[in-house]
Order: sequence, then structure tokens, then C-alpha cells
Amino acid sequence: MEKVKIITDSTADLPDYIIKKHDIEVLPLLVSINEESYKDGIDINTHTLLAKMASSDTFPKTAQVIPQRFIECYKKYIDMGYKVVSIHLSSKMSGTYQSACIAKETLETENIVVIDSLNVTSGLGLLVLKAAKLKDMGLNIEEIEKELLKIIPHIKSALVFNSLDNLVKGGRLSKTAGIIGNILSIKPILAVENGEMVVIDKVRGSKKAIRAILDYGDKKGIKQGEDVILLEIASKDVSSLREELKLRGNAFIECEVGCVVGVHAGPDACGIFFVEDF
Repeated sequence: MEKVKIITDSTADLPDYIIKKHDIEVLPLLVSINEESYKDGIDINTHTLLAKMASSDTFPKTAQVIPQRFIECYKKYIDMGYKVVSIHLSSKMSGTYQSACIAKETLETENIVVIDSLNVTSGLGLLVLKAAKLKDMGLNIEEIEKELLKIIPHIKSALVFNSLDNLVKGGRLSKTAGIIGNILSIKPILAVENGEMVVIDKVRGSKKAIRAILDYGDKKGIKQGEDVILLEIASKDVSSLREELKLRGNAFIECEVGCVVGVHAGPDACGIFFVEDF
């Protein structure tokens, strides 16, 4: 059985216990605020980031993982006899995936598979966790790649945001789409589709927002045997969503939005990521 190393970036937003359990390598993106630069999840946590954002007039900047960092990481594991599956946030949201591809080309090796998740945060996290489980089952890197490519189009999400301001400021959502987030009591429901954030619904009030998320899950159907992730960042609605999922008998993993994604999401958002039944 070949030795396989799963590598991802910090926007996967997986809890430490999962990363440690499956020995996943996580390369941090960077967050810069008030002229200070931090490694996502290493030098700064989400709670501290939100506090800094609340007290700053400057919108934070985020930066991709550079090719040289990938080259160093890949070479380390290849020299140790590993083959690598490297899975990263959507190429439509960051240049991190391109950096990984440049690194593979530079090393001129077929022992690395680089995958564009066409997703971010827990959508990426679901793929990374799936890859880790496939590795543990003894699949090689080509077999893992094949299984992940089957799943990528079927990763679904539904998230409620209290405000879309940060998504618009960070360029992750158009100004036109962001306008509805400023209408009194309107709760926009967003999803990641084809690698980008889109508004899929808008409702009035928190209760209807939670209902819309659950209805979306029912409509798509949650594939049995695949993980479900409950994601949140300083959310007032997450407890209601959590209880509703428990009442339905849905098993789920709880994750918190990390710093890079948190810059664009802002506070008070929650939702679910899952693999639809296909």
C-alpha cells in the first residue's frame, strides 16, 4: 500500500481534532489587518480577527499560499516516500490552486495530484475529510482523485448571513446581490455554486431562514454515509439550526469559520454543507 499524504489549505476550516486524527497537512493563507500580517489559524484566531475588524476602519486583506511554500511542502513528503493529494479552495476565489499547480510542474513529478475543490470552507473540508478516509481505506492517489471528482459537483450548501457587506467588500459577491442584505429583516440565503458564492433565496426573519436551510437540504437530499457539516461564525441562529438538525436525526460535524473566510463572511452567519443524494 502506497504512502499517501493529504494536503489542504486553511480555508478548509476543519477542527483540530480531525486534522490530527487523519494527519492532514494544512498550509495557511495570510490575513493582513492594520499593517500586521498573520498566518490563518496559527498567528490569529477567528475571535481575535472579528475584534480587530470591529475596531478597524481598514478592511483586511487576504493572500494565497505562494508556489514556493507548496514546493517546500511537496518536496518534504515526496522525499519521505509519500505520494500527495493536494486539495484547495475554489480557483475562482483564490490563486492558491494555481500556486499548487505551479509547484507540481516545477517538481516535475507524477506523485502529486492537485484538485480544485470548486468550494471553500466546509465544502472544501468535506472533500478533505473524504480524501483522508479514502486514504485510510488504502486507495492510491489516482483512485482518491477519481472519487473526489465524482463528489465535487454534488457538494451543496445553504447559509444564512446577517449581512452581506463583507462579501461585497471582499469582492466575493456583486454589489447588486449585496443590496438585499441591507433590507430590514431580510435574511439572504447563500450557497457555493460552480466555485462562487451566490444568493439562492431571501426570507424575512431568523426562523424562516433556518427553515429555508433545512428545506434546501430536504430538496437536494443528503446522501447516506457522507458527512454533514454545521458551520458558523459568531452566529445568533446556530443554536436553532443545531437543534433542528438533532430533531431530524441528522448526524453532523460542527466547524467554525476560520480567519481568511471570516474576513469575507463577517460575523453572524451559519449553515450546512453536505453531499447531495446522487
